[in-house]
Amino acid sequence: MKKTIKEYILITLGIFLVAAGIYYFLVPSNLAAGGVSGLAMVINKFIPALPVGLLMLGMNIILFIVAFIVIGPNFGGKTIYASLGLSGAIWVLEKVYPIAKPLTDDLFLSLLFGILISGVGMGIIFNQNASTGGTDIIAKIINKFFHIDIGKALLMSDFLITLLAGITFGFEVGMYALLGVIINGVIIDSVIEGLSICKKVTIISEKSEEITKFIMDELGRGVTIYDARGAYTGETKEVLVTVMNRKEFIKLREFIKEMDKRAFITVSNIHEVLGEGFKDIIEP
Repeated sequence: MKKTIKEYILITLGIFLVAAGIYYFLVPSNLAAGGVSGLAMVINKFIPALPVGLLMLGMNIILFIVAFIVIGPNFGGKTIYASLGLSGAIWVLEKVYPIAKPLTDDLFLSLLFGILISGVGMGIIFNQNASTGGTDIIAKIINKFFHIDIGKALLMSDFLITLLAGITFGFEVGMYALLGVIINGVIIDSVIEGLSICKKVTIISEKSEEITKFIMDELGRGVTIYDARGAYTGETKEVLVTVMNRKEFIKLREFIKEMDKRAFITVSNIHEVLGEGFKDIIEP
């Protein structure tokens, strides 16, 4: 229950970051950088009476209905929450904190800050095994009927939206929007990797028993122990291998410093860990 609440809190944080990036930076500068938000911006240009948030909400509802009919009920509650929540968050910003003109006249600055803020938000959402729907659903439909890879289908749908943006708002804006799609993907990947990073720690020490006890009892992590022989000394020693998050590694490092100043430690970054104590191998 506590884990689920934490997930939804993080998804909500991600939703408002994405909404802020889109509404305060991308929309005022007509930077339709793919997705349902980009398509909503294009439609809003021709029908200003329809707010971007309301358009996104309507399109997402239609897409979910089509997806349930065409693909089946394969969309989790978190994705539905994130998708409808994003539309609602933008609508709230339009009503509560509206802006009349772009925060800056520099298109590149608007693109940079809009994509950076929304990209971080998207990364947080994806890291909780959710998505904001939209073009993800379009990509799945294209994949089903035309047997095109989902990644390529997603790129196609976003490219078509940026093409529409170029026709609607001008060639220069369209080029910036396409650049935004590319940068957005890089930022999302970086955020997901950054949030998921763990430390794999290998330890050789005369105090292996005490260190093992500390890892298991104080940090609550498992340890793999195997014997290894040093090529130079010919001595056989225990090698400890464990995986933990960054905070736990700092505690372990301080403990080893106090326990054995001659310990040999190697540390490497692990971008994803599946299994006991970490992310489930099969997620709902």
